[in-house]
Amino acid sequence: MSRLILLNKPYGVLTQFSPVEKRQTLKDYVPVPGVYAAGRLDADSEGLLLLTDDGALQARIADPRFKLDKTYWAQVEGVPASEQLLRLQAPLDLGDFVTQPCHAMQIDEPENLWPRDPPVRFRLSVPTSWIQLTIREGKNRQVRRMTAKVGLPTLRLIRARIGPWTLEGLSPGEWRDADEIPAALLQAIERTGMRLPGRRSVERRRRVRA
Repeated sequence: MSRLILLNKPYGVLTQFSPVEKRQTLKDYVPVPGVYAAGRLDADSEGLLLLTDDGALQARIADPRFKLDKTYWAQVEGVPASEQLLRLQAPLDLGDFVTQPCHAMQIDEPENLWPRDPPVRFRLSVPTSWIQLTIREGKNRQVRRMTAKVGLPTLRLIRARIGPWTLEGLSPGEWRDADEIPAALLQAIERTGMRLPGRRSVERRRRVRA
């Protein structure tokens, strides 16, 4: 049976298990052998990260072709005008690619939000606010680039949801097993014929061939 783990990744933690000198990695928080991240989250971003021991499930969650919604909370410099929110939602040209339409709205500071370590550096002369964005892509630093493009630089970024899974009940550094994997997701894997091996299987075959 596939295992799926939900982790609230703290700020500064690298999305990898291999050690890096003077940096924290997933190994410092998830003492579970044989699981790997399904997608990435930048070191300077926080929030929900999924890990699994199933290669097909990992690919199905991480691959943007399969369009799992991802919801982010972005603390930005300034107060968004309606025109800026509309620009975020429309296809936005970031130079090397054009974003797909998404959903963006101003929100109050999320409830039960933990303090960031280290704290965010604010400019006293500039107000800040929170935006919720839901996208179906996962380009490198996409949300930060989107908010910067419309004149709202991101100060803090938290991923709150991936598909049906949320951060609810998880403090920074905490993890838990998913209660279940939705049947629709497993059926989608069956329909697409995905039979991708987990990384441990790949590494085992490489050793045999060598």
